[in-house]
Amino acid sequence: MPHSNTIHESLTAVFQARRFPTDITAGCSPAELPAEVNRRCPPDQRTELAVLLWQRALDPQRGTWSLPGGRLRDDEDLDTSARRQLAEKVDVRELTHLEQLSVFSKPDRVPDPRRIASAYLGLVPLTADPQLPSDTAWHPVSALPHMSFDHGTVVDHARTRLAAKLSYTNIAFALAPDRFTMSTLREIYCVALGYDVDTTNLQRVLSRRKVITPTGATAAPGRAGGRPAALYRFSDSGLRVTDEFAVFRPPN
Repeated sequence: MPHSNTIHESLTAVFQARRFPTDITAGCSPAELPAEVNRRCPPDQRTELAVLLWQRALDPQRGTWSLPGGRLRDDEDLDTSARRQLAEKVDVRELTHLEQLSVFSKPDRVPDPRRIASAYLGLVPLTADPQLPSDTAWHPVSALPHMSFDHGTVVDHARTRLAAKLSYTNIAFALAPDRFTMSTLREIYCVALGYDVDTTNLQRVLSRRKVITPTGATAAPGRAGGRPAALYRFSDSGLRVTDEFAVFRPPN
């Protein structure tokens, strides 16, 4: 069926490492989540990679969950459109990283009028807590709700891109606090990759690539006491390739 016009839209998968009540992720197998990470959470919580979604109030596909986005205006480029949609629709105004992901252009991806979507990957740090509208919420990537149109596929593409870039770039700077312990950074890597990583090995690799730098300070001791953990920071606050041939692999 021919289309009378075509709409170009932006969609952004915004990710954050967040803690969720255990019952929200009850449908997930424990094997699908990094056990060592969740062992450090309170008994009724677990840490996961989360994506920001808003619930459609109108047809088509009322009640399903969508990525924030919308129509490209005549006077803006795609990056500007993506940032505007996040600010207007879900009140997210500060991203630590935003990059174009892919173009989704199947003729039947949404009902008429035809829409071509330029999808983005966006990241916010662990410490961010934007004030969300009532129809918007963070959802575990491992337990997505009923998604609108092809938005679940967009989330899968964004998750794959993030996991790949964790191997050969410093992209984790966009998910981490300004200062962090190695256990916190490892937690972020575990939930973003979807499998366990060794703290000592992670510190060795990132230090050798000059990705992280000791601050000389230590974290406040926990309830159990013990030796205070050293605090680190990322050497750069922008994306850079650290080892173009590197690949993180899950444990055997």
